[in-house]
Amino acid sequence: MSTESHGAAVSTESHGAAVSTSTTRVVVHPDATAVAEATAARLLVTLVDTLSVRDVAHVVVTGGTVGIATLAAVARSPLAATIDWTSVHVWWGDERFVAAGDPDRNEGQAQQALLGSLPLPEENIHRMGAAGSFATAEEAAADYVAQITAAGTPAWDVLMLGMGPDGHVASLFPGHAGYAARGAESIAVHDSPKPPPTRVSLTLESIRRARRVWVVAAGAGKADVVARSLHGDLELPAAAVRGTQETLWLIDAEAAARV
Repeated sequence: MSTESHGAAVSTESHGAAVSTSTTRVVVHPDATAVAEATAARLLVTLVDTLSVRDVAHVVVTGGTVGIATLAAVARSPLAATIDWTSVHVWWGDERFVAAGDPDRNEGQAQQALLGSLPLPEENIHRMGAAGSFATAEEAAADYVAQITAAGTPAWDVLMLGMGPDGHVASLFPGHAGYAARGAESIAVHDSPKPPPTRVSLTLESIRRARRVWVVAAGAGKADVVARSLHGDLELPAAAVRGTQETLWLIDAEAAARV
């Protein structure tokens, strides 16, 4: 069944309603748990489809509550056993420039939620550099550029992003210099409005090379920036992200309240 609402087609998909426009689809699920479970299933099916036509799949994962819950849901899914994980490469959209093992590190949370349970070769896990291993965030960012270049500067098959209540994605913040950065795959971010203050992030340029960009968000605190982003408010980095083949917002009913 489909109807028209403000020029967008509305139809039923998965456990929620899918709102389609010419550039972006929005899938609304009942709550944050449903967002994580549905996104995990979508990721696994996409990996199966990708590896049926290509030798390697490149996935960029995200931290945050829903992002890590999604990775944990992947680990629990029986579909995970159907993936040839030796052909999957895992990357990060951003990382906190703190010491390895620090609980603030996105990669440690991802390791615990998913990566440690997969038959994934260590060389396929592309971690952003940590403080202690690199003297500065600039050196860590340069190392990540080198990793991306060595992998052939892949068009990410799936790039997942969380979104903050200020509309930031990865470590690209509204009004911050990193949002406007061009000409590099990865940058150092200083004086982040959200602690810790020093980070490494993919640039908008790198994000927009992805075949599929999925923004995952949940909660009433995100409702305002979800609406502003979907209406094209480019003050918000979340409004500027898109994939070359698919741009998908996977959100819960509270986050969709003002759309």
